[in-house]
Amino acid sequence: MERELTMEFARVTEAAALASARWVGLGNKDAADNAAVEAMRAVFDTIHMDGTVVIGEGEMDEAPMLYIGERVGNGDKPQLDVAVDPLEGTNIVAKGMAGAIAVVAIAKKGCLLHAPDMYMDKIAVGPAAVGRINLDATVAENVSNVAKALGKSMEDITVVILDRPRHQKLIQDVRACGARIRLITDGDVSPAVACAFEDTGVDMMMGIGGAPEGVLAAAALRCIGGEMQGRLWPENEEDVARAKALGIDDVSKLLTMDDLVSGDDVFFAATGITEGPLVRGVTFTAKGALTHTVVARGKTGTVRFIEARHSFDKKPRYAMKGC
Repeated sequence: MERELTMEFARVTEAAALASARWVGLGNKDAADNAAVEAMRAVFDTIHMDGTVVIGEGEMDEAPMLYIGERVGNGDKPQLDVAVDPLEGTNIVAKGMAGAIAVVAIAKKGCLLHAPDMYMDKIAVGPAAVGRINLDATVAENVSNVAKALGKSMEDITVVILDRPRHQKLIQDVRACGARIRLITDGDVSPAVACAFEDTGVDMMMGIGGAPEGVLAAAALRCIGGEMQGRLWPENEEDVARAKALGIDDVSKLLTMDDLVSGDDVFFAATGITEGPLVRGVTFTAKGALTHTVVARGKTGTVRFIEARHSFDKKPRYAMKGC
């Protein structure tokens, strides 16, 4: 893939963030999500690529656009797999809380795991702790190994965990290590990626969250450096059947980085919608808005943070809700 696509994918996430940010704190998560989807889809149509959505808004009968199997781009080469979450953190936006992002990952065809819409048990760390985690190890072993890799005491390690009843034992185990915990209400892509940056204050992300979000985070860590391991966490036989329909015969398999994202010909982009550890949120000004985006390319390992000023005089479609 050409490096020129880096800015094109930044435009995609910027559009979704600008559109959904109009709904921050208004209590309407569906409207916020719809705005992000429509804006992201519109910009995809302008990009010179032949993309196929492999992780998106659901099946064709569940979503009007950005559904799994939909073609995006103008049809030109290269042929690419596309993973999207136009609004990661719908509840976050509805409640005006921190940590919502618009995110895409793009890779050569066949390089992204076609993760079913179900849960995945995950653990993520940054570059310094690569090779020091194992999803089958105990919580104490993982925290201790990461602490040693980072040159910290266990008491100085910060682990991000989704605040869910299913994580009660995980939380107890982390606290028993003396490590610090940052509980989040929704959206585990941003903290998983934040592990790769020292200044975010996030050292590890652990717990059970969405499988598609696991692939998105793994794509980012493939570009930036870092590691994620996962294992599908089916709740019923329907989940098992869904996984097998996507070619995952062994739902209990430990999924490594190579399983989640094979090869380094991958791009990642995320734009902040509300303030978070990875990127800042959208700020509206008198005549436009400011956005903050992180973009990364796996082949070179280059990471860029883009601060953009958008003029609504020239982008009127972002000047009001519902556009």
